[in-house]
Amino acid sequence: MGIAKILGIETEYGVQAAGPDPDPIGASSALVNAYATSVSQRTAWDFEDESPGLDARGMPTVSGMAPMVETHLANTVLTNGARFYVDHAHPEYSSPECRTASEAVRYDVAGEHVLRAAMRAANERGMGVGAIVVYKNNSDGKGNSYGCHENFLVDREVAFGDVVRAMVPHLVTRIIYTGSGKVGAETPSTRSKGVEFQLSQRAEFMEEVVGLETTLKRPIVNTRDEPHGDPRRYRRLHIIVGDANMSQVATFLKLGTTALLLGALEDIGISSFPESPQDPVRTIHELSCDLDLSAKFELVGGGRGSALELQTELYELAERYVRAGGAECVGGDDEANLILSRWSHALAMLRSDPEALAPSVDWIAKRRLVEGYRARHQTGATDPRLHAVDLQYHDLRTERSLAQRAGLETIIDPAAAEAAVTSPPLDTRAFFRGTCLRKYPAEIVTANWDSLVFDLGTDPLHRVPMMDPLRGTAAHTEALLARCDTASQLLDELGS
Repeated sequence: MGIAKILGIETEYGVQAAGPDPDPIGASSALVNAYATSVSQRTAWDFEDESPGLDARGMPTVSGMAPMVETHLANTVLTNGARFYVDHAHPEYSSPECRTASEAVRYDVAGEHVLRAAMRAANERGMGVGAIVVYKNNSDGKGNSYGCHENFLVDREVAFGDVVRAMVPHLVTRIIYTGSGKVGAETPSTRSKGVEFQLSQRAEFMEEVVGLETTLKRPIVNTRDEPHGDPRRYRRLHIIVGDANMSQVATFLKLGTTALLLGALEDIGISSFPESPQDPVRTIHELSCDLDLSAKFELVGGGRGSALELQTELYELAERYVRAGGAECVGGDDEANLILSRWSHALAMLRSDPEALAPSVDWIAKRRLVEGYRARHQTGATDPRLHAVDLQYHDLRTERSLAQRAGLETIIDPAAAEAAVTSPPLDTRAFFRGTCLRKYPAEIVTANWDSLVFDLGTDPLHRVPMMDPLRGTAAHTEALLARCDTASQLLDELGS
C-alpha cells in the first residue's frame, strides 16, 4: 500500500517596493518582521537539519553549487505550523504538512491571507523601504524567475530513477490545466519565437530534466534529498517546475493528480506509466507556447504524443489505481474521487471547449482578460499595458487583483481559510508544532519541520524530535497538550 502522501507548498512571492532604489531583500524582510511582530510570533527557524546539498542520486555535490541556506535573513514559524521567511530576495510562505490536497489548498489560501496581513502591517509601520506590493506569480518580467515548490512524502524504497521516469511525463504535460498563463516571453530562446502568450510562467525557465539546483539550471525533477523525517523510510519529492496558481481548483489539481500518481508508482510500479517525451525540456518549452493544445512530440519508446494524450493515459492509470483500492494514500475515497472527477472534467473540456474552464484554469482566465483588454483598447500584441494586466492578475491586494474579478471558482470556505491562518492541520505533526508554538511560545527557542527546541531556563536545551509526519496529530497529542499547562510538564510527560 502506498504511503500517505503528506504534502505542502512553498510559495516565493514577488515583491515590489516603491522608491528610487527599491530593495527586494529589505522589502521581504520588512514583510516577515512586520507580520511576526503583529502576531507576537518570533520563534526562530532551526537550521540544524538543513542539508540542501544532499542529492537523491547519491552524487557528490560541488561546493557552492547547492542552494545556500540563508540563516541571516528574517525567519519565523507560525502557530498554524507554517514557516514564513525570506528566501533570497522573496518572502516565502511554506505551508504546514497536510494529509490531503484539499487541506493543502486551504493552507495555501491561508498563506495568501498571511501575505496580505504582512503587507498591511509593513505599510502601516513604514518599514523604511517604501510602499510594498506583493504578487503571487513566478517572474518579474525581466528574466528572473522564482518558484512555487511542491513537496510530497515518498517511500524511500522506490528507486529515485523510477520516480523520475514516472513523474516527467506528468510534470511536463500537466501545465495544460495548471499553468497560470503569461504574456510574452523572457528567455532568449522563447522570445526569438515571437511568442505572444504562454500557458505557463515557469516552463520556459526549465533547463534540465534532473538536477539539484533550484535557481540555476532549473530541473523538471529536483534531486534535493531532505526528507524532513526518518531518512530510512522516507524521501521528500521536491518539485520546482510548477506555477503559483490564483485558481484554487488548479492548485488542487496540481497537488492531487501528482499525489495520486506517486501512490500508483509505489503500489503498481513503473511499468504502468506512459513513456516520457524524448526531450522533456524542449517539450515543456514548446507546450507552454501551444495554445490550441495540438502539439505532438517524440516519445522515448518511439511514436509521438500530445499533452492531452499523455494526461489521458495518466488519468486512466490513476483511475485504475483508485478502483483497485489505492485511494487511502491521498486521504480516502472521497478525496480520490474528487481528484479524478476534477481531472476528468478538465481533460474533457480541454478537448471540446477550453473556454469553459475559465473559472478554474488560470491561463484561460488570464488570456480572456488580456484578449478583452486588447479588444477594448485596440492594442498590439507587444503593448506594455498587456504585461501590466498580466501582473495585476497576481496582485494580492484584493481591490486591485484581476484574479479576484475573473470569476474564479473557490473550493475553500472563506471562514476555513481564515481559521487556517492561526490553527494547524489536525492530522499531521504540524498539529503538535503549531499547538506548542501557541501554548508555550516563551519556552520554544527554535523550530523546524522535524523537531522543536525548548529552553526551560536551565541547561541543557531540550530537543523534541518529530521524525514521522503522521505522528504528533490531534489524535495522538491533543489530550496530552490539553493537560500540560507548561512546557516543563509536557517534557516530563514525553520523557516518561
